[in-house]
Amino acid sequence: MKTIGIVGLGLIGGSLGLDLRALGYRVIGVSRKQQTCQRAMERGAVDTATTQLAVLQQADLVFLCTPLGVMAETVREMRPHLQEDTVLTDVGSVKGWVVQTIAPLWPNFVGGHPMAGTAESGIESAQRRLFVGAPYVLTPIETTPSAVVDQVEQVVRPLGTQLYCCQPEIHDQAVAWISHLPVMVSSSLIHACLGEASTAVLSLAKQLASSGFRDTSRVGGGNPELGVMMARYNQDALLETLRCYRQSLEQLEQLIQQGAWDQLEQELLETQQGRPEFIK
Repeated sequence: MKTIGIVGLGLIGGSLGLDLRALGYRVIGVSRKQQTCQRAMERGAVDTATTQLAVLQQADLVFLCTPLGVMAETVREMRPHLQEDTVLTDVGSVKGWVVQTIAPLWPNFVGGHPMAGTAESGIESAQRRLFVGAPYVLTPIETTPSAVVDQVEQVVRPLGTQLYCCQPEIHDQAVAWISHLPVMVSSSLIHACLGEASTAVLSLAKQLASSGFRDTSRVGGGNPELGVMMARYNQDALLETLRCYRQSLEQLEQLIQQGAWDQLEQELLETQQGRPEFIK
């Protein structure tokens, strides 16, 4: 495998290009905007880039790095330009919907999710070694050719990723807990604070906000489009985690109302001991 195509030259697509070229691959990029193509070439993220999908006929493997909402349309437009044995994978944060939608369109497809990124977006935010140490999840299904999974693994493992394979549904429930739910919780925290009726209290709160508020509100202050995509394409799993989280909040509220300080301390002790299991 010598030539890799990247459709969508944003943070993830651009960062993939930078690292894959450093590994010796020839990388061709596709973007909707010519200025993005030009900037990707200037930054060294691709060998060449164009707005035309026909260039993908040269690719052995294609990374689909577009927003979830345009993936299906993009694949339909790509199909006439791909070689029969071209491997296709994506980088979306939801896998159930993606696999159900894309696998029927291209047999040599395996879902993928590199769990790396920054608060920034676009080709200007692309950076080398973004994926070092980061989880990279592949979600093959029964109809996925094993050779396709092997080829994607061979490309993404040298990026320094921690590779995992699981069913799409398992992936979506897991990321609902540790990624999608935190975005909604963080957003609701900010929204609740902004709803403070007292101008004096709100003004002082803004002045006093420090590391605690910064840490808990960070993901809620991210890209709104990405948050909507999480909710839209992982709706069932996210609703289940929101339901469980609401129950947890209600239990905390009851403990505080009842003055059950020993029970509250025990619950806080459990969360103190449990957090390191998620933060490695």
